[in-house]
Amino acid sequence: MRNLAEKWSIAPDWRNAVLAVPGLTIRPVLGLEQQMVSGDLAAWGKASGNAGPGVGAFEAAQGESYTARLARDRLLAVSRSAPPVAAGWHAEGFAVTAVSAAMQVFEAEGAALNELIARATTLDPKQPSASAALSFAGISAIVYRHGEALRIHVDRGLAAYLWTWLEMTARQIAANQK
Repeated sequence: MRNLAEKWSIAPDWRNAVLAVPGLTIRPVLGLEQQMVSGDLAAWGKASGNAGPGVGAFEAAQGESYTARLARDRLLAVSRSAPPVAAGWHAEGFAVTAVSAAMQVFEAEGAALNELIARATTLDPKQPSASAALSFAGISAIVYRHGEALRIHVDRGLAAYLWTWLEMTARQIAANQK
């Protein structure tokens, strides 16, 4: 029987993975707590102490705890520490789902960041969008800025694909800068 697993990219050891070319560095971000929040976002904000609409595409998130807006009634809460609200349905009208194990996060930074963005999406990075959910490198992703870096959240099953795409694209960007 044919081994179909041979077709798929092997995921690197995320603890040591780094892509670095002149003007661009990309690495996985480990240790983030991620929760998908759906429903009454104002009630979740009150319960979590993390009020606000959440950042959209290419907007800048600040601090160690923040949210990214995905839809009118959905956001991704990201934190370095334990989440303030437990997973599950809450009588105030919102649901929280732990998604840390389901999503891989990458961070890209450097002078060639806008060229990477131009190759990955048709959206203009100078025109932030209300939603951080978008098509990036041909797959669904959550994309926003954190400090000087661009953060990209993808389904863990697509992380090896995105890493391969980032690797090829970083090489092309470096070759064009020569």
